[in-house]
Amino acid sequence: QVQLVESGGGLVQPGGSLRLSCLASGIIFRLNDMGWYRQPPGKERELVASITTGGITKYADSVKGRFTISRDNAKNVVYLQMNSLKPEDTAVYYCRTMVSNYWGQGTHVTVSS
Repeated sequence: QVQLVESGGGLVQPGGSLRLSCLASGIIFRLNDMGWYRQPPGKERELVASITTGGITKYADSVKGRFTISRDNAKNVVYLQMNSLKPEDTAVYYCRTMVSNYWGQGTHVTVSS
């Protein structure tokens, strides 16, 4: 069956960095556009970044210049490098296959001093 497993979340101070990973199985990863979403406490889930099979990336305005999405098709992994983290980046982060709509279980990111 399809599985998306996120990892790399945790507690970080403002200004710090984290790299999230999402390992996919049960799909032909290289044929799937992938996305990272987040859901802050008490708020709606939102798209953070996406990457196509061809490597074209898009970002939410709130993370442009700070976050970078990338993929390694040989490892079936999509990454989200998060730099200059702010308290408002605190959320549960999920990866998703953009067309077939599979979701991971999420990883928690807390940005606090």
